[in-house]
Amino acid sequence: MTHLVEQMAYVGQTPWHGLGNALPPGQTIETWARQAGMDWRIEASPVRYLATEAGGLGEIQAFPERQVLFRSDTKAPLSVVGGRYQVVQPREILEFYRDLTERSGFELETAGVLKGGRKLWALARTGQTGTLSGNDRTDGYVLLATACDGTLATTAQFTSIRVVCNNTLAVAVGGAQQAVKVRHSTTFDAQQVKRRLGISVSAWDDFVYRLKALSERRITRKTAERVLRTVFTDVNHPSGDLRVKANEQAMKKAMVLYEGAGRGADLPSARSTAYGLLNAVTEFVDHERRARSTDNRLDSAWFGKGAQLKQRALDQTLALVS
Repeated sequence: MTHLVEQMAYVGQTPWHGLGNALPPGQTIETWARQAGMDWRIEASPVRYLATEAGGLGEIQAFPERQVLFRSDTKAPLSVVGGRYQVVQPREILEFYRDLTERSGFELETAGVLKGGRKLWALARTGQTGTLSGNDRTDGYVLLATACDGTLATTAQFTSIRVVCNNTLAVAVGGAQQAVKVRHSTTFDAQQVKRRLGISVSAWDDFVYRLKALSERRITRKTAERVLRTVFTDVNHPSGDLRVKANEQAMKKAMVLYEGAGRGADLPSARSTAYGLLNAVTEFVDHERRARSTDNRLDSAWFGKGAQLKQRALDQTLALVS
């Protein structure tokens, strides 16, 4: 996993994904770019191909409607995209936070690249925090990520991290957008994204209020089983025997975490509560769910199937207090 460590950096405690180069607080954007493996550019070149004939060497032809994206440092290919594709550079991801860190009290905490440079991200702590019964603290973050392989629009979103277990959860609040997405067919405007995201104290306070309601909602084991079955049933796929078995296994693992094996499961805010059940799912996704590698786990937990599971868990547990 060394190549992954060289492409991530962090400040403070080792992040939940367990990777990265440790940095002291207060580092410049330039230092972050070097240490997080983001000090290179995405370059573009027209697609060319060799048109061969029987017995001949052939000719090099151009395909102007498509272009190859590649890394400026290693020249490694990243993807093939349309001619109108708008690239977001690694440095732009970090620059998004410059005014937030210099004037608004934010602090970059982790940043790096996934999948050889096809996906880029940075995470900054907002300074906002909420504490539930038993000193169960959750901190607020803003995550910005993009991809150049067609798997992700440039996305800015609120994210929360529960300190006791490092579980992550996208912040869903009323009155503010959970995430702002910019397609690669349009130009990325950092200031406009920040305005649309509506980085505000009121949005965080609304989210913490919901967490408090979940922590005060006591539930029975039967209710917990019903919620988990809903969360781990994939309504978008046929439920063949193999699929049902996989869902059952996931549900059982989450139940074990909920009933005491999970980090922070014994805190008053979590024991036999809807909040504890939500955190059992987030811990399962972030730390226990099978993944091919650590970077695949992180990618899924923030942007893929894992993120969908966590959102379903949030929706289902909030329904218990509505």
